[in-house]
Amino acid sequence: MTPRVLVIEDESALATLLTYNLEQAGFSVRVAATGEDALTILAEDPPDIVLIDWMLPHVSGIEICRRIRRGGQTADLPVIMLTARSEEADRIRGLDTGADDYVTKPFSPAELVARINALLRRARPALSADELRAGDVVMDLAAHRVRVAGQEVELGPTEFRLLRYFLENPGRVYSRDQILDAVWGRDIHVADRTVDVHIGRLRKALRTAAGSDPIRTIRGTGYALETDGA
Repeated sequence: MTPRVLVIEDESALATLLTYNLEQAGFSVRVAATGEDALTILAEDPPDIVLIDWMLPHVSGIEICRRIRRGGQTADLPVIMLTARSEEADRIRGLDTGADDYVTKPFSPAELVARINALLRRARPALSADELRAGDVVMDLAAHRVRVAGQEVELGPTEFRLLRYFLENPGRVYSRDQILDAVWGRDIHVADRTVDVHIGRLRKALRTAAGSDPIRTIRGTGYALETDGA
């Protein structure tokens, strides 16, 4: 799946520059101009990594970082702090608050992308792995093949992307909206029912090989891939 970056930046020109460079580097980018908007996004649809400007209106980047570390779903989320503050005491404060990296402005977009990639390799190894696995389900990303209990399973392109999304965070519950954004894209308008149809196709394919259904339905919430075997 395309790594998703949340950029929390109130300067529109810089947010536009970051969005352009990150999208060119292969990331999916979402921008929040205020701390309140960022906290809403983090609660509803956590990204793979967050870039936070220190100086934000109302809720500071430091406070957002604190809340990320206190959150259940976001406690391990990789965070890079962006700031014009270059004093050692400020860097120490940012890192002590929970930031994983600290980049001072102005910065090289190429270096920032390299730092993001390095942090994602450490914190989200599934995003750069050649193979994803949960229980008896194994996905070979290089060969574009899926095996369940040793038996190869034929999946359509959408079902393959859907399974990959589940395998990157097995056991985590995803809402239909989160699945739509990740698998189809935020700018693509499709009905919620579309998710159910493709979940059904994926279930049928996995059940045929495994004899049981590894996808759990959480009524009123969404879906999750079981981690204790397919």
